[in-house]
Amino acid sequence: MLLQGLAGWPRDQMAIMGSSLGGFYAAWLSAHLGCPAVLINPAVHPSRDLARYIGEHAVWQDPGQSIFFEPAYLQELMLLESQPLQTCPATLTLIAKGDEVLDWREMLARHQGGQVRLIEGSDHALSDFEDYLPQILEFLQLA
Repeated sequence: MLLQGLAGWPRDQMAIMGSSLGGFYAAWLSAHLGCPAVLINPAVHPSRDLARYIGEHAVWQDPGQSIFFEPAYLQELMLLESQPLQTCPATLTLIAKGDEVLDWREMLARHQGGQVRLIEGSDHALSDFEDYLPQILEFLQLA
């Protein structure tokens, strides 16, 4: 669906940014579309990491709502994970060693082909995001 939705976008004028699972998707899209990407604590093995979440869960922003994570979603993620990605040097990956959700060593091993900013401390949400905004804007040639 994402590839179809982005088919008409001007690739020479676009970039993709994602965090966590969104970082996984951003890396995949960047490799397939040939556009730059900023990855923030990107998931490396989401099918493995999300397998324990099959079922119904409250939405964290609104506990009155819920989502259902289906086993089919894991199959879709496994398919994406199994597709080899060309090294995409047009990536900037921000990796927090203090990430309490994902292993920074896996992120570093997967994304060392592009630019990497290895951050001492911080957290999965990259709560100090504004500290890295100048580097992101420079990478995207917006500064």
